[in-house]
Amino acid sequence: MKFTRRDFIKTSAAAGAAAGISEFAALSGGSLSAADAPRLVTFSDWLRADRETRKRGLELCLQRIRELEPSIHAWAKVQPERPTADGPLSEIPFGAKDIIETQDLATEYGSPLYKGRLGTKDAAIIREMRNRGAILLGKTVTTAFAYRTPGPTRNPRNLDHTPGGSSSGSAAAVAAGMVPFTIGEQTRGSMIRPASYCGITGFKPTHDLLSMEGVLPFAKSEDTLGLYTHTAADMIALWRALGHPEGGEEQFSFGAPEPIPECEPEMANAFRQSISLLRHAGVVIKTINISGMLKKLEAANDLITTYEGARFHEARLKEFGDRLDQPVATLVREGLKIPTQRYDEATKFVSDNRVRMAEIFKSTPVILTPAATGPAPSGISTTGDPAMNAPWTALGTPAISIPMPISNGLPLGLQMTADLRQESRLLHAAIQLQARFKAGPKISPA
Repeated sequence: MKFTRRDFIKTSAAAGAAAGISEFAALSGGSLSAADAPRLVTFSDWLRADRETRKRGLELCLQRIRELEPSIHAWAKVQPERPTADGPLSEIPFGAKDIIETQDLATEYGSPLYKGRLGTKDAAIIREMRNRGAILLGKTVTTAFAYRTPGPTRNPRNLDHTPGGSSSGSAAAVAAGMVPFTIGEQTRGSMIRPASYCGITGFKPTHDLLSMEGVLPFAKSEDTLGLYTHTAADMIALWRALGHPEGGEEQFSFGAPEPIPECEPEMANAFRQSISLLRHAGVVIKTINISGMLKKLEAANDLITTYEGARFHEARLKEFGDRLDQPVATLVREGLKIPTQRYDEATKFVSDNRVRMAEIFKSTPVILTPAATGPAPSGISTTGDPAMNAPWTALGTPAISIPMPISNGLPLGLQMTADLRQESRLLHAAIQLQARFKAGPKISPA
């Protein structure tokens, strides 16, 4: 179905961006026919393309948004910038979660209270992308203040299901092929869970490795920027393009918890079958006993984020009162009741277990767990349960999700984690396992 500019203005959730889209399309010479359209979907496709192909590919992204955005609603604002620098990401478009400041572009925190607010200064991560030549295509939908109230975004794999959150639009935009990569953020499970639900690769580096300057805080000891691409190979290519060390492939034993952390039968079955498939493919996977610790770490993450989030948003509740998003208002009221002693105990528990996990990582440098409690829930009234991801966010360790080889149904992700600052090890391991999945049989989680 071909959408005209008028169709886009009438039906798209990003209708306010239509002028920006048409202006940018005019710079690249107008509409592309199917025969002229370059085949650019994954980040690796874009990286291999020459400058002219990338320029034409940008218009293709805009066409895809015009066609799919009315049903997916991944974007809060589409307003492509003009290229500002040359570098490894020249002419490659990306999207950024709408809690990340962008100069002269809407930064509304997913809340109607900030509708029409323009950012006054680019966040550090936006400056970094622009300095490498990347083109900010627009802002992606987030839950209100990156907390619990969902936006309108739907899962591109099945529109009747949530894409997860709070980085809802960032995950959906990549899964729908609207853009080769996006920036999201995780405080509990907001990067890894949407990657699992949408069947893409989500990567959360070590806490504070990517600067949070210019990103709306929630709980500063947990808030972590992350990235979405289609595959693990795309992710390591993006990581390299951002100037981070790539390392090389290593041989080691992986770890997998037994018992499996508590999750839905569909996820538990898929996880068991994936571990079995990998073992048959020659991957050494040792059983480790960490499920009890992970459950306690999830509770610690919940307490820490509630305590810190309440204190950050307290001023917002005083300013807006009953107009404030109800879950955030409840968070403030409940979080302010948490005694500092309980918060200190939780942070000490996390610190102690960070040391314990460092020892476990010595014998099993990468640990495999489910990336979510199950498939994407039906509807968009909830963004799902972060229980599988919150322990690793508390520890601050890097984590990545890759799709398991499911034969039918909604996507299910495999979460992989490594010790602090072991991003290159984790990325190479993800590429290795994704290749094994691709070569092996499909599995049925039912």
